[in-house]
Amino acid sequence: MQVYRGMDIGTAKATPAQRAGVPHHLIDLADPGEDFSVTQWVGAARDVLAGIEARGSTAILVGGSGLYVQALVDGFEPPGRWPDIAAELDAEVDTLSLHRRLVALDALGASRMEPTNRRRVIRALEVTLGSGRPFSSFGPGLRSYQPSKWYLAGIDVPRQALAKRITNRLQGMLDAGLVDEVRCLSSREGGWSRTARQALGYREIAAHIEDGVPLADASEAADRHTKRFSVRQRSWWRQDPRIKWSETSGNTLALAGEILRDWSQTWP
Repeated sequence: MQVYRGMDIGTAKATPAQRAGVPHHLIDLADPGEDFSVTQWVGAARDVLAGIEARGSTAILVGGSGLYVQALVDGFEPPGRWPDIAAELDAEVDTLSLHRRLVALDALGASRMEPTNRRRVIRALEVTLGSGRPFSSFGPGLRSYQPSKWYLAGIDVPRQALAKRITNRLQGMLDAGLVDEVRCLSSREGGWSRTARQALGYREIAAHIEDGVPLADASEAADRHTKRFSVRQRSWWRQDPRIKWSETSGNTLALAGEILRDWSQTWP
């Protein structure tokens, strides 16, 4: 979500001072009114990596958005988009019914996702119907972990400590002006895109601004949804056997030296 200009506080973008000290990439690429897909992001990331490598430098890819990171690391080629089909599918409120439809069209693809994961089910049906090919035919899936040229490191914080960090982080964003930032986005001529609007924190505060949800309720929902997302992140990354994990309940920055030493000693 840091690709969006004007979405600074809620995405925890590096400050101008931090960016002056260490080059950051893939920030402020798009207007909030634009949909920005994983395919566009991977293309932009590959261009950036080529430039970094041409300068004889090494990139550090930092993130927790599993699909995006894995698409780049594993060379995953996402299928195209068929917005009209996706909109028609989204009009069906029964996610389990959509999953049964996917089972009939692509049993293998359907077996790779939870029947209640509405977003993935709709996407798989969109691709299957739009392309005329089963969704599963586009690759072995995100759970196929091939040898990688990347050194993969994970930092694991105990769930209770992480939950406290999430609450404190959200309060810091609110104190820094998140409500005003979302208000500015909501008042934009032409609005903001579906992709931008789905960002954690933004969608909940938008409900406060646009629908009159009390701020306390909107903030509690943002906190709750972010914690749920962190659980899903943990589950996603824990399935990747290539990641070397470091655990801490303290200052995660203190692990940087350990991770860099291991990378330099073990990676070609």
